[in-house]
Amino acid sequence: MKMKLATLALGAVMAAGPALADLVMPSLSYRTGPYAANGIPFADGYADYFTLLNERDGGIGGVPVRLLECETGYNTEKGVECYESTKGEGALVYQPLSTGITYQLIPKGTADGIPIHSMGYGRTSAKNGKVFSHVFNYPANYWDGASIAIKHILDVNGGDINGKKVALVYHNSAYGKEPIRTLEELANKHGYELSLLPVDHPGQEQKSQWLQIRREKPDYVLMWGWGVMNQVAIQEAANIRFPMENFIGIWWSGSENDVLPVGDGADGYKALALANPGGDYPIYADLQKHVYDSGKAAGAGDQMNTVLYNRGMYAALLASEAVKKAQEIHGEADITPAMMRDGMEALSLSEEDMAALGLPDFGPAFTVTCENHGGGGLGKVQQWDAKAEKWSVITDWIESDKSVIDRLVAEDSAAFAAENNIQERCN
Repeated sequence: MKMKLATLALGAVMAAGPALADLVMPSLSYRTGPYAANGIPFADGYADYFTLLNERDGGIGGVPVRLLECETGYNTEKGVECYESTKGEGALVYQPLSTGITYQLIPKGTADGIPIHSMGYGRTSAKNGKVFSHVFNYPANYWDGASIAIKHILDVNGGDINGKKVALVYHNSAYGKEPIRTLEELANKHGYELSLLPVDHPGQEQKSQWLQIRREKPDYVLMWGWGVMNQVAIQEAANIRFPMENFIGIWWSGSENDVLPVGDGADGYKALALANPGGDYPIYADLQKHVYDSGKAAGAGDQMNTVLYNRGMYAALLASEAVKKAQEIHGEADITPAMMRDGMEALSLSEEDMAALGLPDFGPAFTVTCENHGGGGLGKVQQWDAKAEKWSVITDWIESDKSVIDRLVAEDSAAFAAENNIQERCN
């Protein structure tokens, strides 16, 4: 009944109220620099989805979306500058697309009352909504990713990897270091030997790391890379004839940009997936009609169907669905950042919801709560077919090891709360 009344109230506001302003969505993009090849498709997908909503639906709940794109160059200082220069425009939610920027925006967004959505990246323990009131990292986080990769290795080894060697090649930044603690815990649990191989920004020089891999002969290599680092690593792996089926990247190391430059040498490489790849979804017909054919596509309009374009589109979809939830909760179409936070914390998406949005069998069903800002912690494994030049999903949804992840999240978030004098909520 409450939902019905809220919907009726929202309809009354839209029908009788004054002209509405807009829903401001900042886009902290990077179309320049060594990470541009991966930043561009995400930014394009994010922008095109909101353009679709404006052109097809007149916005969200009758209110148009206004995108504020600000170039960060994947630079933390510039990212903070973008935040400060756009927050006064009525920004509803920030998608930093950088773990370093996310760490800096967590206290700022919380103090300003503006939610942060670090989808599949950022500070993992922000999953604990009892401590991080304005930060969300659904549908999964880096510690989930580390666990999912190890679970896949367990699956292909009959459940036993005791004595195996696992190497982590990682971007030497807050991003790349994020999974280390989890991989160490999982090594203690499953008995594998973990070696750590940092790669300095931007990642073009990796000869020494791969010479070490050739010398030590790990059974598996995991990668937390981004931008040019990914394709360099995959090329180096091919050069030393490392078995590609034993090379597994996080979901930010699994785009077409990472494998196409390597040619046949990338065949068999694996990466985790937050959602299914490809463009065989009904939403693309609407994008074609309302965005592409009318010349309103972002950038060069050449990124559709790619993994990172889809991920940017997915991030925009999640933001727009949170807007709808906030409008429903508060009976207001032109919502505030505080209302947006409430919508994000009440977000729930089923398989039926995703199908109705034109993306059936795309991402996992999940529910956000006050206690859980991180979703269900599910991921898949995809594998590159160099001949067909496409990613193919080779597993069902894999759930991370909650017995390890939940404990680490609780420990890390409790330490953050103590350091920052934060009282837990959700009581």
